[in-house]
Amino acid sequence: MLVRSMRGWFLFRFLMLCILVSAAPLEAAWNNPYPPQESTQNIFYSSFGERPNHLDPARSYSSNEITFTGQIYEPPLQYHYLKRPYELIPLAAESMPQTIYLDAQSQPLGDHPAPESIAYTLYRISIRPGILYQPHPAFARDVFGAPSYLDMGRKRLRGMNKLSDFRETGTRELVASDYVYEIKRLAHPALQSPIFGLMSEYIVGLADYAKTLQTAWDALKKKKGENAFLDLQRYDLEGVRATGRYTYEIKIYGKYPQMKYWLAMPFFAPMPPEADRFYSQPGMKQRNITLDWYPVGTGPYMLTVNNPNRKMVLERNPNFRGEPYPSEGEPGDAEQGLLKMAGKSMPFIDKAVYSLEKEAIPQWTKFLQGYYDVSGINSDSFDQAIQFGAQGDVGLTPNMREKGIKLKTTVQSSIFYLGFNMLDPVVGGNSERAKKLRQAIAIAADYEEYIAIFSNGRGIPAQGPIPPGIFGYREGKQGINPLVYDWIDGKAVRKPLTEALRLMKEAGYENGIDAQTGKPLTLYFDVTATGPDDKAVLDWWRKQFDKLHINLVIRNTTYNRFQEKMLKGTEQLFRWGWNADYPDPENFLFLLYGPNKKVGKGGENAANYENAEFDALFVKMKNMDNGPERQAIIDRMVDIVRRDSPWLWGINPKSFALYHAWYGNAKPNLMANNGLKYKTIDAKLRHDRREQWNQPVLWPLFAALALIIAFLVPGFIGWWRREHGANL
Repeated sequence: MLVRSMRGWFLFRFLMLCILVSAAPLEAAWNNPYPPQESTQNIFYSSFGERPNHLDPARSYSSNEITFTGQIYEPPLQYHYLKRPYELIPLAAESMPQTIYLDAQSQPLGDHPAPESIAYTLYRISIRPGILYQPHPAFARDVFGAPSYLDMGRKRLRGMNKLSDFRETGTRELVASDYVYEIKRLAHPALQSPIFGLMSEYIVGLADYAKTLQTAWDALKKKKGENAFLDLQRYDLEGVRATGRYTYEIKIYGKYPQMKYWLAMPFFAPMPPEADRFYSQPGMKQRNITLDWYPVGTGPYMLTVNNPNRKMVLERNPNFRGEPYPSEGEPGDAEQGLLKMAGKSMPFIDKAVYSLEKEAIPQWTKFLQGYYDVSGINSDSFDQAIQFGAQGDVGLTPNMREKGIKLKTTVQSSIFYLGFNMLDPVVGGNSERAKKLRQAIAIAADYEEYIAIFSNGRGIPAQGPIPPGIFGYREGKQGINPLVYDWIDGKAVRKPLTEALRLMKEAGYENGIDAQTGKPLTLYFDVTATGPDDKAVLDWWRKQFDKLHINLVIRNTTYNRFQEKMLKGTEQLFRWGWNADYPDPENFLFLLYGPNKKVGKGGENAANYENAEFDALFVKMKNMDNGPERQAIIDRMVDIVRRDSPWLWGINPKSFALYHAWYGNAKPNLMANNGLKYKTIDAKLRHDRREQWNQPVLWPLFAALALIIAFLVPGFIGWWRREHGANL
């Protein structure tokens, strides 16, 4: 009796639930992963794939880390958001650094001294007064003016498991000595900064400073154990000093113009000693209360949530002074609406929420639903997003356009190439025979086809060692490689295969037969192919060489074995690439500088290329300021390496990014890392589109409900009759 009654009760409840669900208001999308109160707030939503390892500016050097550190820390300089080629402008600095050249006695040499007379370069930097740090417990003070959270001890730390558990916060003004303190941290023995080795070659006294700190650190650890704290304010660094409250100097050896690019990186952002001391207290590291988890900066945003297994949140720094949006850019920016906010105070977005997404498909789905504001394009979703026109032009599919999604493409400051080992007796050397062989292969290797097949059109054929966006790169007809391309009807057209066959004949390899030996020409391509897609790529390469009747043998090997071959120079052909550290031609042309050879030197000149004229021009060019004279030297250098052809110039890859209609001021900038402050969000439009795109599909529920009712009602009627003896 009880069982039957309970069955009827559950059936009744189920039917009522179905009725309530079917009658539920559809004002909010049921699949919204965010709190309802955020639906119309000025928030940017994105994702991240893995936890940032380091948010300490002295240690951080990865792209997934700069997403956060770039919005928090403020080095003295930054890149203009809109201008191309990339241009450095002041950030925390009042103006661009004053550059003073000194002789061996540290006496000024004037504005344009002979390079050989420059013993040192002095950078004088003035920062803006009135800049405040974000609220932080390291700055909190008690009624007597003493730090609130210093020398706490483990007992007082109980219950303190995240930074927000420290209820009191404070702030103070940014001063020049904070920049000096951070540069000193590059030499701290416990930090192992990734740029210490390079900077110790340039910053006067930094190498010796590291030795001093190591000795002091060893003594402190021996004496105090985990309570050891190395106060860098007690140790002077010869080449870096504060000269006033808002001024400081950096002294480097010789002339190194690329130093200014480093001044736009978080490595050279300020670090308040109070924060260093706060985080160094015993028990903090065990709780992940460190600079690697909770940065301290003066930038427009601060990290308020660091839960790398779920989400990370940046919120507007209430102490940020504001910064005007740029009032000028490059041609076309105004027409694209990129100057509508000119002069208005940044940042525009109040909060940025980054959710953990380990898989590409869920991330892509949430972007299409409107729950992420931006997205890249992976291979699985490429055809869904991108289509090509009859002329090979790139566009969005109708479904993407219908959603109002926008596509932004930009050529990256990178190059991927096939290289010849110039030490090899067949493909290497400076003989006309070897040059013509390499030039013939350069014509036959159809990189346009490669880009279309294997890169989904995401790239352009490289015309030389310098990619677009870098000073020295030439556009249009002036920039093509005339040994590989002709300029026809306003565009570069690859020379016909007959030209490559002519060069093969002149080189003594007609029909692929070596005239000197009478044997077919065989070349060896060393690779580290590991994935299933590699076979198709390597088959493509065989076909390119087959056009010239060259037998290409693929030698697959492990990466360690490949590295060993490269160091010994036993490879013949190889694949390589380079991403810009900073936007200067020196960062690419040094890849072909003779003294940087891989064999014997361990440098980045993987082709082991050497040309006396090129090397002499490189030495002259590398420390020059940008201008017509430097451009002329670069033009000559590029002409030399094109004719010598140590590389098949390969590809400058192109990045594709998708943005929803409500995401404003989107312009790719491959050098700037502080781009969030420029962006805008139309939260109402986003809310409306989310509602439109995520309406629940209820007809299957109604259909199921009808079937259930049709199946259960007869039984329900029978049960009712048995229980109540009623005649229904």
